[in-house]
Amino acid sequence: MLLFCRLRGRRVTFLGWERVKANNKTSFGKRTSAALLVGTVLAGQAAVAQAQQAAPQTVTPPRAVPTTGQPAPAQPVSRTIRSINVVGAQRLEPDTVRSYTALRVGAPYTSETIDQALKDLFATELFADVQILDPGGNGELTIQVRENPVINRIILEGNKRLKEDKIRPEIRLAPRQIFTRTKARADVARIIELYRRQGRFAATVEPKMVQLDQNRVDIVFEINEGPKSKVRQINILGNEKFADGDLRGQMATKQSRFYRFFSSSDSYDPDRLAYDQQKLRQFYLTEGYADFRVISAVAELTPDKRDFIITYVVEEGERYKFGDINVESELRDFNSDTVKSLIKIKKGDWYNAKAVEDTVDGITETAGLFGYAFADVSPQFDRDKDARTMSLNLKVANAPRVYVERIDINGNTQTQDKVVRREFRLAEGDAFNSFQVKRSQDRINSLGFFQENLEIEQKQGSAPDRIILETNVEEKSTGELQLSAGFSSLERFIINASITQRNFRGKGQLLRAAVNYSSYSKSIELGFTEPYFMDKNIALGGDIFRRDYNSFQYVGNNDRNTTYEQVSTGLGVRLGVPITEFWQGQLRYGLTFDDVTLDKDLFYRDTDNDGDIECDPLLAGRYLCDAIGKRTTSAVGYTLAFDNTNNRLRPSAGHRLSLTQDFAGLGGDVKYLRTIARGSKYWNVLGGFIFSLSAEGGYIHSLEGPRTDDSGNPIDRIRLTDRFFLGEPQIRGFDIRGVGPRIIRRPLVKDDSGNYVPSDDSNQRTDDALGGRAYYLARAELEIPLGSGARELGLRPSIFVDAGAVFGLLDPIPTDFAGSCSSTTQTVDTATPGVCPTGFTYNENGFDEEYLGDTPKPRLSVGFGVNWNSPFGPFRIDIAKALLKEPGDDTKLFTFNVGTQF
Repeated sequence: MLLFCRLRGRRVTFLGWERVKANNKTSFGKRTSAALLVGTVLAGQAAVAQAQQAAPQTVTPPRAVPTTGQPAPAQPVSRTIRSINVVGAQRLEPDTVRSYTALRVGAPYTSETIDQALKDLFATELFADVQILDPGGNGELTIQVRENPVINRIILEGNKRLKEDKIRPEIRLAPRQIFTRTKARADVARIIELYRRQGRFAATVEPKMVQLDQNRVDIVFEINEGPKSKVRQINILGNEKFADGDLRGQMATKQSRFYRFFSSSDSYDPDRLAYDQQKLRQFYLTEGYADFRVISAVAELTPDKRDFIITYVVEEGERYKFGDINVESELRDFNSDTVKSLIKIKKGDWYNAKAVEDTVDGITETAGLFGYAFADVSPQFDRDKDARTMSLNLKVANAPRVYVERIDINGNTQTQDKVVRREFRLAEGDAFNSFQVKRSQDRINSLGFFQENLEIEQKQGSAPDRIILETNVEEKSTGELQLSAGFSSLERFIINASITQRNFRGKGQLLRAAVNYSSYSKSIELGFTEPYFMDKNIALGGDIFRRDYNSFQYVGNNDRNTTYEQVSTGLGVRLGVPITEFWQGQLRYGLTFDDVTLDKDLFYRDTDNDGDIECDPLLAGRYLCDAIGKRTTSAVGYTLAFDNTNNRLRPSAGHRLSLTQDFAGLGGDVKYLRTIARGSKYWNVLGGFIFSLSAEGGYIHSLEGPRTDDSGNPIDRIRLTDRFFLGEPQIRGFDIRGVGPRIIRRPLVKDDSGNYVPSDDSNQRTDDALGGRAYYLARAELEIPLGSGARELGLRPSIFVDAGAVFGLLDPIPTDFAGSCSSTTQTVDTATPGVCPTGFTYNENGFDEEYLGDTPKPRLSVGFGVNWNSPFGPFRIDIAKALLKEPGDDTKLFTFNVGTQF
């Protein structure tokens, strides 16, 4: 407790407060600081002590003794103020100090007036010490003051869990302000409250002050954060119908357990305690216990201040069923029969408050479709305790049809107003329609420019039949810098980088640039899309690209050599138009120049002894020799799509369908028709889980006539570079192009008997994916909701099942032991394994080719993954195990990618 005192006019000091002189040339760490005590005594008590000790000049008359024998109280002598001098004021003028008191020259004064003057001066909180003296006892008063210091700076020490940007807005003391103990106490309380909101009830804050020259001080708040207070145990008393575990499962607060390290639900929060009581009541009301109540809820802090023990005392009551259900509607065109058709609850069902609430919401929403934005649906209950029934009467009050008076958009600083307004399905002056409002809300959310779960508020307009639609947006980062990396048994290390701005110049335009680099491929792409060309509902976009794809194979001990190189350069333009609210159409044109080459040193030779080298199928394989050359692809295509999802970026409800066809042959060297169909469906299930199913399939048909090689064998007219490929990332658990038809070539080695057989060493085989004419792919995924703590970290785990296959090629003609037997004049294409015809000898360069994977049998993988909005950007990790595979398929267990937003 802080005590003000004065002895014979000596300087007032603070008990427990020691001023520290600080040298500005020394570091703050070397200064000596003393604790600032936050308690205080009423200023009046200090003033009385001061007045009493100044009493030598005050004359008290003899006391009269009353007839009862009790002494009479002393009467103070009144004196007249002759002058008032102010001593010690630095920032304040003497007249200002005098004006804070009722003391005036010529007026009388007593100990009571001096006492009140001291109180008035201390009440200003401008002074650290005040004395009123009358040294000569002749009315010449001296007001001696010591002004409160000016704050130089505020310093926080010891705060690790709460950063300064969270604490400083709560502190009222500030540099260049006058220091007062009242403000210091308030700031200490605010900081402690911040830590309690974080569940740290053991946190302490000790204010300290460092005295500087010129009556300035540094204020230091030394913070001891302490451990986070957990909920050690939740006790429930009085429950008979439901087990403790069932009731705890309804609560947001959880008991502290080791596996909840990612969650903050086991931290004590008094606001959450009240919420849990409401959750308990909601649970019992959905189970028919209409009389349920929580008698008490007590949270006790353990002596070590580390944990809380929460105890609920409940009274369950009796269980009720629905009685008679009646409907009254006063709305025109929305009569009682219409309302009854919307009611799903029946007489005799167990009472369920949630079902009643959903029924009221359904009626209100349907009334909105008829233009009644402010329909008032009142459920009225009639409880029969003897029969234990709850009768329900739903009354729909009369209300006017409503029209949209105004659409307000607030909070968009970068995004132009028109970008938001064009997503509204209602215009000012239109009749209100709740479905169109919900659809507008979904479309704005789908932009991805604003906070998640944005809502359009409905406010009363200037008249009862007018409504204002207010959209308060909070912009978020729409730029994305993405880096993805992975490891592949085929490619080794892969890195991709892309930069995307989805709201370029605040106009909703999409600008994208991407670079890919690996030993497998290199590419650069640029794209731009204007979603509302010339402010019309027409999307126009274009892309240019160059892709350098290098396929390689393993030889020897993990050494690799390139099989073929494909360089593609091209451009594309696209035009999208809406057909209806949910149907979209797109037209596009693409022009691509491909150049496929092989290493001539490895795969070319003079097969005809005419001096000209050409691709040798015995060295490269017929499928590679067929792919080489320069080709131009000129293709036109369309997409017809249906999308009614509630969010295009991260849907939780609705479905998508699309049909895509591309015709190549509008000029160029390639002729085919490629068709792809896709579909997906999303459900919000089990209170926060998002379940999705998706499927797609495609087929490419050649529009050229049949073709054969020099030996008359049929050749697939769909070239290698135009086929479908399947693997990561389409089907997790498999490598890039790891599924489907492929050629595996193995060198010949001698076995124990001296015969030449294909090598079993995986490091010596070559594996080339051929792709297919047809493919299908299906996926089921369940996104799992986590607690509030994990949501704050941006964690979204999921489990999934992927299945698919690619197939449908004309079988290439593999050659067993091709080129293994030779003479001085020729080489045969085939031979019996390990045996050469008469006149031929084995040339030590033989190999065996095997064609695998061309089957529609499904490949199946299961796994789990996690999306994490990490401090360094969006992060995705997947771990998948292939359960069904075919010979030749390449599997892969682990993938990840990471990016950042700006």
